[in-house]
Amino acid sequence: MEFKIEKKLNNSLARAGIITTPHGEIHTPAFVAVGTKATVKSLTPEMVRDIGTEVVLGNTYHLYLQPGDEIVRGAGGIGKFMNWQGPTMTDSGGFQVFSLGAAYGKEISKVTKITDPSLMIPERFDDSDAPRLAKIGADGVSFKSHLDGSIHYITPEKSIEIQHNLGADIIFAFDECTSPAEDLRYQEEALERTHRWAERSLSEHQKLCSASLAFSSLRMAEPNSSLGKSERRGAPALFGIVQGGRDEGLRKKSAKFIGGLDFDGFGIGGSFAKEDMSTAVKWVNEILPEEKPRHLLGIGEPEDLFMGVENGVDLFDCVLPTRLGRNGTIYTSRGKIIIMNTQFRNDHKPIEEGCGCYTCKNYTRSYIAHLFHGKEMLAGTLASIHNLYFIINLVKRIRTTIIDNSFFDFKEEFFRTYQA
Repeated sequence: MEFKIEKKLNNSLARAGIITTPHGEIHTPAFVAVGTKATVKSLTPEMVRDIGTEVVLGNTYHLYLQPGDEIVRGAGGIGKFMNWQGPTMTDSGGFQVFSLGAAYGKEISKVTKITDPSLMIPERFDDSDAPRLAKIGADGVSFKSHLDGSIHYITPEKSIEIQHNLGADIIFAFDECTSPAEDLRYQEEALERTHRWAERSLSEHQKLCSASLAFSSLRMAEPNSSLGKSERRGAPALFGIVQGGRDEGLRKKSAKFIGGLDFDGFGIGGSFAKEDMSTAVKWVNEILPEEKPRHLLGIGEPEDLFMGVENGVDLFDCVLPTRLGRNGTIYTSRGKIIIMNTQFRNDHKPIEEGCGCYTCKNYTRSYIAHLFHGKEMLAGTLASIHNLYFIINLVKRIRTTIIDNSFFDFKEEFFRTYQA
């Protein structure tokens, strides 16, 4: 993987660049479509491509459980398996440490309002019998499969091995994602664990890369050797993940530590408090090496995209465009609409006038509302096409405004009408 910065924006950490991978280029800033189980829900790879998507991210935890990373490896890697020709990424499984552990059953999402008392995690160190599907230890995490209840133990080494089998272009170090509601004592413990796991992830990655290189060299030396596609893939790029919750000291400590390791790029992780997400991102990106790409994990609302870009983020991923779409919530330049509301039943305009997506070119609000009321499968597909197009192309427009020095004017123009 290579990363080239094309343009830096004055009075800001924003920049436009190009990430070059074995399967194509990613023009940054860029939004990464989430294909959790090697599929962007309700969409074909051709639909995802035509929307303008350049890169898709799969979920290590889910693909490990089903169909299994060895099966994906045998298919030639995640891209070949799902018929996606472009660049791919996989997360580390670290977010499942959070969602199946401390957050399990508490409805704590990636972004929370820290002032909401119902989201606090009381008695964090009490060995209560509260239901959890993940338990954290010093060396790794034990998971209870949400599919069949079977027990699995994931270490940093195991996570990297799984991701090498999945064969993405960019993979992530194993980490512990924490809630912003955790107290400082636990945040410190989790951060030290994440740092140890980062070193172990990097060591395992380097070992597997060396072994793969040696194997390929041996095969190439054999008479009449012909390596298969899965054997000729370049080594994936490994991104380290910065954690630290909402504490400035911990965030900066993590950025210095992770930034000092030999990673190819960086992820900014954690479950964020909405009110201080921008400061946490800025603390980190002012420290991380400028010449390497940064990915803000699991964040993708329009207001967060502008914030992230302005504070030096190059990549974003989020399930919201397709999740909201499947449930009838649709992005427009004036904010989100609930397509099942009565006002849209007889509205024969497209979702967004002037939108270039397949849905808006061919269907009306009335028809899409009809599909949702009738519980038709096509409803989620058409809404997801529009939502993903809206977000993907918003970030593309942001990139253009960085290059032509009109970012701040565009940001002001966008939020003049958009209501979050």
